[in-house]
Amino acid sequence: MHNLLRALQPGSVILDLGCDEGSFDPPHAGVLLVRVDLQFPGAMAGARVQANSASLPFQSRCFDLIVSNHSLEHFEDLAESLQEIARVIKPNGALYIAVPDASTVTDNIYRWLARGGGHVNPFRSAPELATLVEGATGLKLVAMRTLCTSLAFLNRRNQRTRAPRRLLLLGGGTEFSLLALNYFFRIADRAFRTRLSVYGWALYFGSIDFEIDRETRTNVCVRCGSGHSSEWLRGQGAIHRWLLLQTYRCPDCGARNVFTEDRHYEHLLPG
Repeated sequence: MHNLLRALQPGSVILDLGCDEGSFDPPHAGVLLVRVDLQFPGAMAGARVQANSASLPFQSRCFDLIVSNHSLEHFEDLAESLQEIARVIKPNGALYIAVPDASTVTDNIYRWLARGGGHVNPFRSAPELATLVEGATGLKLVAMRTLCTSLAFLNRRNQRTRAPRRLLLLGGGTEFSLLALNYFFRIADRAFRTRLSVYGWALYFGSIDFEIDRETRTNVCVRCGSGHSSEWLRGQGAIHRWLLLQTYRCPDCGARNVFTEDRHYEHLLPG
């Protein structure tokens, strides 16, 4: 997503669709950021509009970039929402969509803990979702990438309300328990070519005139959820020994994470 935001020209207009507290910080001065949700939990940067994704109160062809970051799975009127995206995006605009893979362990844990978590659209195939979006919006798929889990949504530091008691079965949301679970997922995936580390996918559509980074980033922070490539972390000298493991401190929040080499997980690419 952030490569699209950085490429925006002054005067561009962005729609953060289904954003809850906001999917991203404003990229730079000179762009207009409009956030849309059914309800807003608090203050955030950007113009806020309370609306349904299936009936957007905007003129046609007014957005240069639309971001639907982990929101499409919540839209009850999916077909109408995609039609609205097609209506309000500019002919030369770009669309970014990130969704969970409903077949993964991570999404099943989320829905088990949150009693569904509001996920009404279960996506199980990135190519099938891409075909659906292309057909509904007329925007061509440019790239897909796999998103790996860190189970950061279980982290008790991130809980805005009291955590469900059943979380105790998964270690109570401590960062040490999340480190252990992530380490187990990565080891199993490397040894048995499973997909325990997968959370979902990011899909890029429309007019994008630069190369999209399609690398699967397995180093995802257990606290803030930010991902960094293993090559970049090595180049920064961020890898250290802790107990018997290679670890790194997240450059964004400082949390300790287990380090893994991305090249060992090429089988996780969306197919």
